[in-house]
Amino acid sequence: MTSTQVLATYEKIAGLTSQMVGAAQSSDWDALDRMENQCAAASVALMGGAAPLQGDARKRKIELLKQIMANDRAIRDVTDPWQNRLHG
Repeated sequence: MTSTQVLATYEKIAGLTSQMVGAAQSSDWDALDRMENQCAAASVALMGGAAPLQGDARKRKIELLKQIMANDRAIRDVTDPWQNRLHG
């Protein structure tokens, strides 16, 4: 993957996880599931490997990863209590 493709993939995942926060907060579990599958599919492309990013591209990747992690935390803040009730 080129650096442009890598960043585009991270941008896509960040956008999806942002939408997933909204879906979780509105209890739209079907949409959340669909977007989770789209994230997984996008992540597969990153597993193929790419040259390490440098400079501004590296900084942008780090920003996107932080955003993705924050979105993941926000999603878990909604879903973890719900899942605990199911399994509790």
